[in-house]
Amino acid sequence: MAPYESDDSTSADEADDLRAGRRKAARYVVPVAVVGVAAATIGLVPALADSGDPNLPKISAQQLIEKIAKSDVQQMSGTVKISTDLGLPDLGGLESSLTSGATRGSGDGSSADPSAKLTELATGTHTVRVAADGPDRQKLSLLENAAEYSLIHNGKDVWGYDSRSNSVYHSTAHDSAGARKKQEQAPATPDQLAKDALKAVDDTTSVSVQGTAQVAGRDAYRLVIKPKDAGSTVGQITVAVDSKTGLPLKFTLTPASGGAAVIDAGFTQISFAKPAASTFDFKTPKGAKVTEDKGHDDGAPKGDGRNGAPGKDLGMGPDGMNVIGKGWDSIATFDTGGKGVPSGSEVGGQFGGFLDSLGDKVTGKFGSGTVFKTRLINALITDDGKVYVGAVDKGALVKAANAG
Repeated sequence: MAPYESDDSTSADEADDLRAGRRKAARYVVPVAVVGVAAATIGLVPALADSGDPNLPKISAQQLIEKIAKSDVQQMSGTVKISTDLGLPDLGGLESSLTSGATRGSGDGSSADPSAKLTELATGTHTVRVAADGPDRQKLSLLENAAEYSLIHNGKDVWGYDSRSNSVYHSTAHDSAGARKKQEQAPATPDQLAKDALKAVDDTTSVSVQGTAQVAGRDAYRLVIKPKDAGSTVGQITVAVDSKTGLPLKFTLTPASGGAAVIDAGFTQISFAKPAASTFDFKTPKGAKVTEDKGHDDGAPKGDGRNGAPGKDLGMGPDGMNVIGKGWDSIATFDTGGKGVPSGSEVGGQFGGFLDSLGDKVTGKFGSGTVFKTRLINALITDDGKVYVGAVDKGALVKAANAG
């Protein structure tokens, strides 16, 4: 089906309208520039084949954004398939050792801690079952080979359970907002991903409605979001939006370099019926090791930007974090206060080979450093410990380092 809007550009007035719609849609904490995009890519899932091209009433990009913003699905359940292809090399046995190391190094050492599971979701294809009954009850279950990981938010309690290790993680919050903040460490759904992407819509972005699709048996519009500048590694984002509810059903991010999607997350099955109350119950299995989270009771990490500028003092370095540029070409920068990354030969072993496979040595007015690259996020770490990271190409990072 031909696009509803043949002009792929967005005028200044339209950009103002889009920004207004975007603000309405922003229900989740805004990540810092492109660092948020990087975080969102960890733990996503593969593409769904569209099974039809329904004939729906015409709608503008602004109207569709407003439809997403007004979407208020309180009760649902379904299955999400997520695929992530950042172009990382095959880690082989290194992947499991890194994952276990991250788990051991976490504050509580529990494999059921949601933050410990994120490392496992950095690549490949995964299946997630989701359920929700209002703002205080959600459940996500990651289905693995002969095992399952579940994350349950029920009122002020957040439970994580890893069946493979028979480990339980538990945290509480003084308010439901704090509990939801903890629960959002789980794999991102198409809805969350789409709303994060809409926060990037400004005058550096082209937005249009391009045809229709059918996802999980639901008729949907295709919303296409493209950076206007050539320096971004993002090619385009396509969001399939349910024509009745306005709920994003599928999210696909393709890189500017072409090829397979970096992120492809979509529902294979969805129901808007109220889940059974027992869905959100949790009873500690016999013999399970239970770890209580001793962190912040409100569920918000220090420096999350709630009481000040977003991203200031995120704990990523003694000098905090700054953002250079705007829109899709934004680059986050901070100073580790130490030396740069050692070369693979200095590290040695399997991890040294992994570093060498990712890094390119670069030089400039700033001195020298290493660019670590994926198909979406690139990072320059200078030899004196400064970091520049964004969804931009290597040249843009070197230019920012030279200017800095």
